[in-house]
Amino acid sequence: MTATISNLPSLYDPFTTEAKWQKFWEDNQVYKADPNHSGEPYCVVIPPPNVTGSLHMGHAFESALIDVLVRYHRMQGRNTLWLPGTDHASIAVHTILERQLKKEGKTRAQLGREEFLNRAWQWKAESGGTIVNQLRRLGVSVDWSRERFTMDEGLSKAVVEAFVSLYNEKLIYRGEYLVNWCPATQSAVSDVEVESKEVDGNLWHFRYPLTDGSGYVEVATTRPETMLGDTGVAVNPNDDRYKHLIGKTLTLPIMQREIPVIGDELVDPTFGTGCVKVTPAHDPNDFEMGKRHNLPFINILNKDGTLNANAGEFQGQDRFVARKNVVSRLEADGVLVKVEDYKHTVPYSDRGKVPIEPLLSTQWFVKIRPLADNALQFLDQKDSPEFVPQRWTKVYRDWLVSLRDWCISRQLWWGHQIPAWYAVSETDGQITDTTPFVVAKSADEAWEKAKAQFGENVQLQQDPDVLDTWFSSGLWPFSTLGWPEQTADLAKYYPTTTLVTGFDIIFFWVARMTMMAGHFTGKMPFQTVYIHGLVRDENNKKMSKTANNGIDPLILIDKYGTDALRYTLVKEVAGAGQDIRLEYNRKTDESASVEAARNFANKLWNAARFVMMNLDGQTPSQLGQPLSTQHSALSTELSDRWILSRYHQVINQTTSYINNYGLGEAAKGIYEFIWGDFCDWYIELVKSRLQPGADPTSRRAAQQILAYVLEGILKLLHPFMPHITEEIWQTLTQQNPDSPQTLALQAYPQANADLIDTALEAQFDLLIGTIRTIRNLRAEADVKPGAKVKVNLQTGNLQEQQILIAGQAYIQDLAKVETLSIAAEQKSQTVAPAKSRWSWKTIGLIFVGLIFLRVGLAVADTVNRIPLAGTFFQLVGLGYSMWFIARSILFAKPKPVNTVSQQPTAVAEPLPASEQTIAGVVGTVQVVIPLTGVVDIETVRAKLEKNLSKIEAEAQSLRGRLSNPKFVDKAPADVVQGAKDALAEAEKQAEILRDRLQALQ
Repeated sequence: MTATISNLPSLYDPFTTEAKWQKFWEDNQVYKADPNHSGEPYCVVIPPPNVTGSLHMGHAFESALIDVLVRYHRMQGRNTLWLPGTDHASIAVHTILERQLKKEGKTRAQLGREEFLNRAWQWKAESGGTIVNQLRRLGVSVDWSRERFTMDEGLSKAVVEAFVSLYNEKLIYRGEYLVNWCPATQSAVSDVEVESKEVDGNLWHFRYPLTDGSGYVEVATTRPETMLGDTGVAVNPNDDRYKHLIGKTLTLPIMQREIPVIGDELVDPTFGTGCVKVTPAHDPNDFEMGKRHNLPFINILNKDGTLNANAGEFQGQDRFVARKNVVSRLEADGVLVKVEDYKHTVPYSDRGKVPIEPLLSTQWFVKIRPLADNALQFLDQKDSPEFVPQRWTKVYRDWLVSLRDWCISRQLWWGHQIPAWYAVSETDGQITDTTPFVVAKSADEAWEKAKAQFGENVQLQQDPDVLDTWFSSGLWPFSTLGWPEQTADLAKYYPTTTLVTGFDIIFFWVARMTMMAGHFTGKMPFQTVYIHGLVRDENNKKMSKTANNGIDPLILIDKYGTDALRYTLVKEVAGAGQDIRLEYNRKTDESASVEAARNFANKLWNAARFVMMNLDGQTPSQLGQPLSTQHSALSTELSDRWILSRYHQVINQTTSYINNYGLGEAAKGIYEFIWGDFCDWYIELVKSRLQPGADPTSRRAAQQILAYVLEGILKLLHPFMPHITEEIWQTLTQQNPDSPQTLALQAYPQANADLIDTALEAQFDLLIGTIRTIRNLRAEADVKPGAKVKVNLQTGNLQEQQILIAGQAYIQDLAKVETLSIAAEQKSQTVAPAKSRWSWKTIGLIFVGLIFLRVGLAVADTVNRIPLAGTFFQLVGLGYSMWFIARSILFAKPKPVNTVSQQPTAVAEPLPASEQTIAGVVGTVQVVIPLTGVVDIETVRAKLEKNLSKIEAEAQSLRGRLSNPKFVDKAPADVVQGAKDALAEAEKQAEILRDRLQALQ
């Protein structure tokens, strides 16, 4: 624990610091929520990552965003809970375990359900905490004492309660329905677990002959093997080509089954031939047509993707093998018309990674319409939940409108086993589609129900299937808080405040939660849904496993530190919901953007060390608040009032941005204030006031403001970079190691409007701009860093003159100016044309002079009568008069007008016409630096000309390469683009060098 100022090392070590504070926060339960404490609640439930997962950049991005919000609201005094946990991920765990069993030469069936589940829990205990431990490395401020798992005892109880309740309300039913079937995992999958992929395939055309021999119809399909299950052909009833065929029958090739021609408006007459084969058991649209027209439903597939007995001679063949064989048979029978290349979309199982098959199956379903309509009512009548960005509201609403009944049963063992028990004694000990069942909360309750219905001798078997993972995740916002029990957590923290999640699971998860919560709690589960974008790779492409372009956040954490990565991810957000691009060099595992954030951390660290070394061992509280007394107010300088104004402006700006989910903008604003205003300007401006022998009152004021602003900076930045800010704050405030406070629980800064002076900030911008311009001019002229220069500042703006005069000490100090002249803009620097001298005023003065001359001559005439004396005085008087007129009238130099006479200042002297200068402009201020005697002009000019020649030669070479068609056409695209970028850079450098040469003319 850092306790004294001397313990702040000269170099910041993020790895030691971050590990220390992560342990401290967790050991001391700093983030443990208490529902009995006061304060408006602010609650976030973590989007539970799969227990099988490991940290990826999406997790890091999402967690960083959430942590900013949670830490900020905690420091705002709200009663904050961020609840962590993981999802049991049925299919993913099954895949892992079955892969292990395959290596052992075993199968799940051979192992048995009980032993399989034992293995699953063992795996969870040994490997399931990987992602949780990785999340800890991000320093997330979650309440680990409330960590949940979707299959822990409390959440399992909530799942059973929800299932039984929905069943009793007739919102869950068991029935035969067309489901998305994954042959690889041999399980049903929901619509949202299906990923559509565009593939290059074929479109096969067949002829189906009319039974009466009067002709045939032509149909087309991308899945020719499904024709074995056709039970009809449909045409549009308004299609003049075919409406006369409605009611007739066809003979199905191969199967020789008589099937009807039906009329249905679902058929698009312009697609294909206008005739559509109907396979009700293997296509969603055909399923609905089959129900409308009472067609038979013939299933030709086994659950492993092979064909069953209904496929006749193709029984036992894999679906893709059967496809080729069916086409060959149709061709042999003379009914294959043609085969076309055809690009189309094929639905794939997100987990099994194989094309899904629509399969008629007996499953458990949620009657979704009542739940979806209830959620729609909340949205349309109460605008709940509110989506940020707002554009996602329509996406969410459209999804709710189009939802079909939700298949919630999965043919797996790891998960929540469906709480239904079959009376297998009624169906010869087997579970069939017609076996009666009871739904109950426990085996004992099921037994009592079954005995009452089927008698004492009833034999029960629980449904072997488990519930869709999203069923339990849909209960997450309230089941994690104790529902169905009415707990203190549920009363205090529900509904939760903000859900932070990606747009890609609005359908998977967000809609599930709103439907479940609306039904069971009568409230939406969160007030706001903040939809963030994606982290894209260095080429601005979406990261994915298939593209193998993911970036491991742990690599960057190990190289640059957690705070640097977190800050980079948040700072890159240019608006709520926008994707971000992360710079990354895959050869070196380096990131320029994360390195920049690490440099920012080092900048803050060094600034803090400087401040603390100049506080004489005192803390901010010991030094006292700046401007808190009349004495301290009188001792402050212009720069003091400026930095206080800027600090409170940044507080306003930051709170406004965070409150409106402008997290990236908030991060950038803090960065600019810390790096620019505080470090680069204010600290430099007060250094002279901190020196030994400086005015004690001024020194005290500087110390107060340095300590006050530094502590405020640490609080502002803490939600974004919690570790480094905690470390510095502990040192700055000299916390007791035995009972330290923590920055994480300090109050977030509040702006003081009385200290904000926008006019002063605008004035100080002019001073900063002037200093920066002088520095730039020095660099352009190659003035040695230690050399001091003379500077003339000229402006016709009275207000700007006054600002420059008030801040002239800052200009001289920071720009290394020896002599500073500030004056009104002079238009008479050079000698005016002779005719301008002979104004009426000049002529009048000459006339008066001649009168005085005449009077003098008269006096001289009197004196002239004295021998010798007269002649002498005549000559002296004439000579003096001529000298006076010439000096005072004809050759007088105009004096510059200094309109700020109240302030002491050096008046700008006219520069000789031959004086070599370099000039720049800021606002309406002209900045002129004489170079004679400061630099060797000819040496500088020669150096610039040499550099310009080199750059121009390089540019000419690049133009030659880019004008060569062989290079442009044959070189890799990145090489060509690199040459273009290099040419643009060379041309820009050449332009800068020409401007600098022009300035030396």
